[in-house]
Amino acid sequence: MIVFSDLDGTLLTTAKEVSAATWRALDALAESGFDFVPCTGRPLAGVYPDLLRHPAVRFVVSANGATVSELDPDDPAASSARTIHSALLDRTCALAVLEIARDYDVTFDVFADGCNYLRRDLYERLPEFMGEPDILKSMVDTRIPVDEDADATIRRVRDLERVSMYWKDPRDRDAILERLADVPSIDITRSYPTNIEVMAHGASKGSALAWLCAHIGASTDDAVAFGDNLNDLEMIRCAGIGAAVANADADVRAEADVVCGTNDQDGVARTIMNLLARRARA
Repeated sequence: MIVFSDLDGTLLTTAKEVSAATWRALDALAESGFDFVPCTGRPLAGVYPDLLRHPAVRFVVSANGATVSELDPDDPAASSARTIHSALLDRTCALAVLEIARDYDVTFDVFADGCNYLRRDLYERLPEFMGEPDILKSMVDTRIPVDEDADATIRRVRDLERVSMYWKDPRDRDAILERLADVPSIDITRSYPTNIEVMAHGASKGSALAWLCAHIGASTDDAVAFGDNLNDLEMIRCAGIGAAVANADADVRAEADVVCGTNDQDGVARTIMNLLARRARA
């Protein structure tokens, strides 16, 4: 068994914490010799250091599947991780998306090199785009404000993973999505109701799950994947057991093999423990 899990809205509580029950479930996975793979829309640098240090965690899927990293067992920090697979966004495509975004009142995140860069004036306006305090704090903590326009960031970074934007007006969302349909070689998803996330065509948490399973010689039939939002759909479809937390988007719950408790009810942890108990009885 290999377990993949989204973080925000799935593994983490609403307060963006790893619960005691979740730590116990990760301990049980490690004791049983099974891998736990954080599979997140966050940049690698935005994954909690304590999670990276856990013995069950050897690999991380970040930026919605654009990057798969292997941790250094002697120094399991994001800065020491090694990229073993990537599905990068073409710079020309990213610049085309930026030109569309300029016509609307939206943020514009550039995920690259394991980080998330946001122009400083937009970084300072984040409270306008997110009213939930816990989510806002996470957004602030996982972004690096920069004193340059996004086009300069896109041109200077080494590995361009994805771009995303938060909107305030649904009419802007609809207009942006309509225009993005004309940009080639991209896929569009979201991890929150008020954002738009742009990936390279074919890049997803699901494709990263499949790649990592093949890389370590595991079958996707033995994979368990947990998620809550549309950027988790491909991962849930790809895994042998696709599980949605009860607070997941309705489309995600409809696709899941299993619906477990919410992120505040230790849904992931309880399901992991049940699966381990079932294996022990087999």
